[in-house]
Amino acid sequence: MKVMKTMKKPLIRMLVLEALATIASVALAVSPERDVTFISTSDLHYREPGHAGGNHNDLNLASVEEINRIAGQAWPAKLGGDKIAKPRAVLALGDIIDDGDRGSNGISISQEQFKLFLKDFGLDGADGLLQYPVFEGWGNHDGPPPGKEKNGFSFQAQLKKRNQIRLEKGLISNVSSNGLHYSWDWDDVHFVQLNIYPADQQRKGVHYSPIWHDPQGSLSFLKADLSEKVGRSGRPVVLMSHCGFDTDWWTKEDWADLYQAAKAYNIVLYIYGHSGTGLHEWAPPGEEKKWTCINDGQTEKGFFVIQIVGDRLRAAMRVKSDLKYNQAAGMLTHEWGGHWGWPANLILDKHISG
Repeated sequence: MKVMKTMKKPLIRMLVLEALATIASVALAVSPERDVTFISTSDLHYREPGHAGGNHNDLNLASVEEINRIAGQAWPAKLGGDKIAKPRAVLALGDIIDDGDRGSNGISISQEQFKLFLKDFGLDGADGLLQYPVFEGWGNHDGPPPGKEKNGFSFQAQLKKRNQIRLEKGLISNVSSNGLHYSWDWDDVHFVQLNIYPADQQRKGVHYSPIWHDPQGSLSFLKADLSEKVGRSGRPVVLMSHCGFDTDWWTKEDWADLYQAAKAYNIVLYIYGHSGTGLHEWAPPGEEKKWTCINDGQTEKGFFVIQIVGDRLRAAMRVKSDLKYNQAAGMLTHEWGGHWGWPANLILDKHISG
């Protein structure tokens, strides 16, 4: 009997391993093919009517309406000219409102600006004009953390509440302990929202407000999130923040720390706003592997349509054209004409690994 028991153990172990392998192969066979289409935009800068600097809320509204129409329209000819699939959601990468902590006569102007954002973008695709969920982060214009505001409104407090709703609805799968930074998966692609920029705190020597622009542990969140949610899988990862690698709101030392934190992972795209519009590749000096970056520009001008399907990443900026002066409205207006690119032909088409 002792001999038989000794023989059974490896047999049972082999049977268990075979069963696990069978389950894994079946799961792989039925898992959906990677095909993720989404929209990215930034720098919405909602302003209340009568703002001293004017506002471009109507231009933002026109962009939202075009996003709602984008499914089924054609990709640029250079990207194949086939029909655009239904987007999963819209990324809104900071500077959602223009005045993060302003009041007048006991009224929070910042809250009034936020209400304009809610009216257009909503949260889950059913509570605003936008027909898709929105995943927003905060930028340098969006104001201070809860408890640091002077006029009764904190955008970051609203972001925390909205992240909890997203978590409850299953729109996201991970939220930082402070409620600000978050991540989710579409198919096997992992997305991480890092807000103003990925660092734990503002470095000495940066001359912007250390209260408004404190990154509040976003780099530590990223490290833990990638370790837990991605690990050694090699799955594609998309990172996003408000600031990119072209501004002194954070430092080159911060950039290098970020790169080292994510170097072992398959970063296929980094998307950011703040500084304009463009496509480029970036890595710290001495690093061979460069990250593909999209600087996604201002919502008033348009938005990027992005797709990751199989090993292909393609993207293009959908832009308004035919700039005209509307005399009745007293402002410049744009009209949609099916154009792509601003001001250059912003077309991206490349193969990715993983």
